Amino acid sequence: MRLKLDPRTKLYMLLIVSAIVMMSATTPLLWTIRIVVTVIPLLLLISEKRYASAFRFAALYTVALVLTFRFLSEESTGILKALLTGYSGIVVQFLPALITAWYVVRTTKIGEFMSAMQRMHVPDGIAISLAVVMRFFPTIKEEYASISDAMRMRGIALGGGNAAKMIEYRMIPLLFSCVNIGDELSAAAITRGLGGKGKRTSVEVLRLRAFDWLLIAVFTAAAVVFVVFKYVL
Repeated sequence: MRLKLDPRTKLYMLLIVSAIVMMSATTPLLWTIRIVVTVIPLLLLISEKRYASAFRFAALYTVALVLTFRFLSEESTGILKALLTGYSGIVVQFLPALITAWYVVRTTKIGEFMSAMQRMHVPDGIAISLAVVMRFFPTIKEEYASISDAMRMRGIALGGGNAAKMIEYRMIPLLFSCVNIGDELSAAAITRGLGGKGKRTSVEVLRLRAFDWLLIAVFTAAAVVFVVFKYVL
């Protein structure tokens, strides 16, 4: 079942998750809160039928979490264990915010996002910049996939002595594409009247529904409990 959330709810989720992962978890309760606020965006990705992304994120987070708990419970010795400990710690620390940000970017239309920014009275300069960034990374991903397909048809791939050509024929076109895509997105924003003096109207009707308020309450409670048990008790 697809759950249509208000963009303001998604941004609030991203804010809370980012705040929680910036604080270290030192007790089972704090770890539980971290895991819960990570699982919710994964379930939302599944509800949007983005099964591949949800599976990849879940597998990566699970492996990193298992490695973290294992190495925390025993003395880590050796270079390999030190590298695995550092890698798993970084993944566990930052992946929840990345998952939530990915969900926000992939499920929010620019019209909905700009309407939400206007409702929150965010300055146009900030709103337009964020809107361009939201469209920039998915477009870059599509562009890289197209370049990869073209290079694969020409037999240029990793291995076979073509690694240098892979750098030359993939990364350089991608860098030029980044510059062009940024210019095109900025021009598109100006064409649509973003940043004009007049008040923008939108066909998107935004309304906080019951599920939005439920998620806001859950994430607020998670943040309050985390802070209280981390710094007060």
